[in-house]
Amino acid sequence: MKHTQNTISGKITWRSPSNIALVKYWGKKPIQIPANPSLSITLSKAFTEMSMEFEPVKEEPGLPALEFLFEGRQQEKFEKKIAGFLNSLYQEYPILKEYRFKISSSNTFPHSTGIASSASSMSALGLCLADFLSRTGRMEPDTPAFWQEASGLSRLASGSACRSVFGGFVIWGHHPQLAATSDKYAIPVPFEVNPAFREMKDAILVVSSKEKEVSSRAGHSLMEGHPYAEKRFETALNNLMELSRALIAGDFDKFVHVTESEALNLHALMMTSNPSYILIEPNTINIVNRIRRFRKETSIPACFTLDAGPNVHLLYPAADEIKVRKWISEELLAFCEQGRWIDDEIGKGPKRIN
Repeated sequence: MKHTQNTISGKITWRSPSNIALVKYWGKKPIQIPANPSLSITLSKAFTEMSMEFEPVKEEPGLPALEFLFEGRQQEKFEKKIAGFLNSLYQEYPILKEYRFKISSSNTFPHSTGIASSASSMSALGLCLADFLSRTGRMEPDTPAFWQEASGLSRLASGSACRSVFGGFVIWGHHPQLAATSDKYAIPVPFEVNPAFREMKDAILVVSSKEKEVSSRAGHSLMEGHPYAEKRFETALNNLMELSRALIAGDFDKFVHVTESEALNLHALMMTSNPSYILIEPNTINIVNRIRRFRKETSIPACFTLDAGPNVHLLYPAADEIKVRKWISEELLAFCEQGRWIDDEIGKGPKRIN
């Protein structure tokens, strides 16, 4: 094997946040292409920090020379997944064959529980790889091409991860009515978001930290042949435009309606798939009902969304933080596992750690 003359070694560290889809992506085509576009908010405090050390290999490698540690411990399952992912990139990025990698990762929240740990971890990996490629001369760092490459690499590792590469409100998937949207990478929303939505809080109410019953990858495959699939994809296209209009106009009523409808639609699809799954728990429903009652009684536009798991994201304007936090403490924590919740908010996106 011919090695590059300008081999380098070093360490790259990125902190990348999770994101929560408001308009859900559920179902995909080959090579990580979404069956419908999605719109998400990028979070701030629920993040993965990942370091990637790299050095040239001295011998002909087979699979990527890789060591992976999660929260200080070797994780064979994740290591195999990342090794397979790197191997799939050999043809487009042959320079990866010439390096040995040691990757260390940690989360600020429980993984595999429906809080999109794959989005934060795989976007961190995508950013580390894009950073590595920029150091080997493929592109300039911190350019539009860099962020697009990082988002595309993240998508190949885990679809929703491509949205975490950007802060604020993000769209992934081509929508015929929105310019610049793409199935291959995410973009910040291509319109001006009303100031009313620029400071949003997300209280992640941890109903259960147990590993969820079905992985997102397996869940997406259940949309193949699903009796409601085509109608679902049509609904997602319409809802994405409705939500976009709400974000532009500062329309909280429409925002609440679309966001909650999408969350329930996602779980209805899982309940009606074959095999079917019920991922919400009794305390999920207890929290949802109380959110709706609180909104009616106070006129505070708090609403819920759910990922593919039992935990509830409570979204609300930052201006109402004092009242909402008091209510969470008095009424909602009783339904959380050991009273656990994550006080998060809309974030500015990933951060390179020097």
